[in-house]
Formats: sequence, structure tokens, C-alpha cells
Amino acid sequence: MAPWLRSCLRCYRSGVRLLLRPDAACRRGCSSVQGEVRVRFAPSPTGFLHLGGLRTALYNYIFAKRYGGAFILRLEDTDQSRLVPGAAESIEDMLEWAGVPPDESPRRGGPAGPYLQSQRLDLYSQTAQQLVETGHAYYCFCSPQRLELLKKEALRSGQTPRYDNRCRHLRADQVQGKLAQGVAHVIRFRLEAGVEPFEDLVFGWNRHEVAEVEGDPVVIKADGFPTYHLANIVDDHHMKISHVLRGSEWLISTSKHLLMYRALGWTPPTFGHLPLLTNKDGSKLSKRQGDIFIQSFQRDGILPEALLDITTNCGSGFTTNRIGRTIDELISEFNPSKITTHSALLELEKLPEFNRIHLEKRIEKEEHCKLLIQHLREKIQQVYTAELQHEEVLQEDYIKRVLHLRKGHISSLKELVGPGYAFLWVRPSFSSQQVAVLTTEAQLIASLVLKLIEAYGEELTVDRLSKDLKIMAKQTKATKYSDVMKLLRLTLSVLVVLTFSLIKVFSFRRVKEIHHLDT
Repeated sequence: MAPWLRSCLRCYRSGVRLLLRPDAACRRGCSSVQGEVRVRFAPSPTGFLHLGGLRTALYNYIFAKRYGGAFILRLEDTDQSRLVPGAAESIEDMLEWAGVPPDESPRRGGPAGPYLQSQRLDLYSQTAQQLVETGHAYYCFCSPQRLELLKKEALRSGQTPRYDNRCRHLRADQVQGKLAQGVAHVIRFRLEAGVEPFEDLVFGWNRHEVAEVEGDPVVIKADGFPTYHLANIVDDHHMKISHVLRGSEWLISTSKHLLMYRALGWTPPTFGHLPLLTNKDGSKLSKRQGDIFIQSFQRDGILPEALLDITTNCGSGFTTNRIGRTIDELISEFNPSKITTHSALLELEKLPEFNRIHLEKRIEKEEHCKLLIQHLREKIQQVYTAELQHEEVLQEDYIKRVLHLRKGHISSLKELVGPGYAFLWVRPSFSSQQVAVLTTEAQLIASLVLKLIEAYGEELTVDRLSKDLKIMAKQTKATKYSDVMKLLRLTLSVLVVLTFSLIKVFSFRRVKEIHHLDT
């Protein structure tokens, strides 16, 4: 372990907050990290980015930015049979949309590329040959049928399936003979006893004697593509990855990877395994849950900062735990010593509240509000294409006024183009039959209300209007106060749109206040 990291760990464990009250050794260590930290997010494009993946990417991004390092996106596309068309591009699209863009990636390029594993096959092949030549790996000629029989026999006897390492005992002449005959083969890494313990940044000291419970793992498949175990250590080494922050499900494999590092004579990165992000009931997030994909949140009008906020709020690793944090605040408050081993329980039912708070913040910031206005205008035109009758409802000032009046009340822009707010953009229609159901005195009531509003002028207040409307209702012969208010709510939806040209004394705020009077 690097001296600066040991110093930082001592600083963490003593309860000192990094960069707030660090000791001298920690301060020296952390300052030496500038430009040296390189972390990576390495998903497989066998599916689209979901919340669990975004959370892993986010922690890597925050770690890199906290220590002035680089965040790298590497796509592990070696399982060609399971690749999903468009997934690779979508993963990078969603990271950029979420506000955690990589510094190096297949799209952006960089000094350690290529960043697609399928374009690095020669490097894996060379490394595998090096392992074979040094006796740390060997050719395996066992057929798929034999391996399937081994698996069935193990399951029948109640044991965990594992390869029996048969081909590691082949003589050199046997190996050469099979290779000359063109017999299909893989390359397996030779697991050895004597695994050294390692200190994980989250789970502390760990050691797994993998040779006792596993057969020798395949590192190069029959099709020439590497497995995860070889490809990820080769890439981490050549891309100069300093820290590997990944899900805790990989913790048990780390000893295996460290054996490969030792066999190749390479210095391993520092490992930190993040606790799982789970559903509220403790079950693991699954790609079969269609609502956890980032694209679905984007489509539903969820803001990226709300997603980042809720995935960190339910977990650990930060000095505070409050709703409404921005990415800059998450970076400044990040403290690796506060990452716990407990799973993070995701409560998606709270997401609308997170989104409401972040939407309110956007509305209050002029530059962000302009983007919201443009986005809302596009949505209005899409939803009400043929129904728009007044250009005024598309003007910036009007939309801005709507946003500021409803901030804190709506959770997404989608609500504003829903049926409940349609009256803001189009003139609602209603029939005389609807009015007749309420009262036969519609003309009288309309006349009385208009006279009342004209009498108020600029002095119109909710409390006073509520009182006088009740007095006014007594002037009708056969209509109750509650029906008077129902009629007003029905007609005011039309008046909101007509106010631009017909009722100059009405401000939008007055219409809103009348519309929400208690019945």
C-alpha cells in the first residue's frame, strides 16, 4: 500500500476529517495525490445503465474529483454473445446526462486507449502467453461436454461445481501434440495456495484462499476473447489505475486477481468495495426491474441531480446526509472513511420529493431557469400541437411566471403539461349542459363576480374576496355558495387564457388565488 494512503487511513480512523483537520502526514500524502489518482468505471454493454451502475460510477467520479485525478470509462465488451445493440453508446450518453462525464472514454479518447476491450485482444493474448511461458497458466483441452458432466456430478453430490484442474498435469509433448492437431482449447490460470491478505478501503483486511474452493479459472476463452479476471487486471495495469472502486460482490474475487498481479510481477491498485445498493426490502436491484434504468428516469422528467442525491443519501461516505446536495457539495463532503459495509436501501418512493427540491433550485437560478423554459415550451408544443390558440402562452415571461408560481408544488415539468394544468396553455371547453347542472343563474353570477372584481381594483386579497363571495352568493335565488364556487372554477380556466386580451385588471396571480379558494 502506498505510504500516502496508509497515512490517510490512519487519519480517517482517528476520526479526523480529511482536508478539514488532517494531520501533517495525511496532508503530505493527500497533496501528493494530485494528478496521480486514476479510477475507472468498467460496465459491460450487455445492458443499459441502471441505478446500481450509476452509483458505482458516481463514487468513482467523486473520488477522482476529490483528489484531483481522472475518471475513466472502459467498456468490457468481451462477451460478444450477450452484447445489446446501442448499449455502449447509451451508457456514455447517460453518464454525461447525469453530470458525471468521464475524462477518458471510447467517445472522448485518451492516452490509455483504446477503451473498448474488444479492441485490446492482442494485449490480453500476449499477457496470457507470458503466464503460460512462466508456468502460471496452461492450455486446457477439456470439452464442454466433460465440463458439463463435472458440473452435474458435483450438483448431484451436493458440492459446489469446480474444474478438477485435469489439464494442468499434461506433459509438454501432450500439449504440443494437441495444439498441432488444432484441438479446441482455453487457457487457465494456475491458482496457488498462500494468498496474501489485502486491506480493502471499506471492508478492511481480507484474504480468500481461492485455490481451496475453486478450480483453475479460464483467462482466455476458446474464441480468443479474455474473461473478466484477466482483462480487468491487464487493463487496470496498462491504464495505470490507482484505485479500484467496485461493488462488494467482487470482494471474494480480489485474492484471485492479486495472485495474477503477483504472477505477472505487477503492483496492484488499491481496492475499495462498495456496499450494494438494494431495494427497500433488502433485495438486490435487478436489470429486470424496468424502472431502475437511467433512461426511464430521464424520460419521466427526473433531474440528474435528484438521482445523484438519492443514491448517495441512502448510502454512506459523506460528512452530512441531507436532501438537496449538488455534485460539487457531494465532492466537497466526500469522506471515504465514512463508507460503511452496510447495504444502501433505496427508497424510490422518495424520489419525487428529491426531484421537487432540485427543480425548485433550478427555477431559482436564472441560467437554469432559461433552459427549463425552453424545455417546457417544447413539451407544450408537443402535447398541445393543434390546440394552442394564443402565442402568449409560449412567451418566455409567461412560462417563467408559471414556473415561479408553481415551484415547490410540482415534482417535474411533466406535471405542467398534464391534464391538471392544461388550462394554462389551451382554452378549455365546456358545454352549456355542464353549466346547467350547477345552476340556472350563470349569467347573474358572472355579472355579480365581474362587478365585484372591478370594485376591488388593485386591492384584491384572498381573505377579503372569500368573505365577499359568500355575501354575493346570498344574492342568488336558487344557487348554493358551493355551486357558485364550482361554476367559478369551471369558468376561470377559460378566463386565465382570455386574460391577456379581455380582462386587463386581472393579473395571473389574482386568477390563481381565486382558483384555489376553499369551497
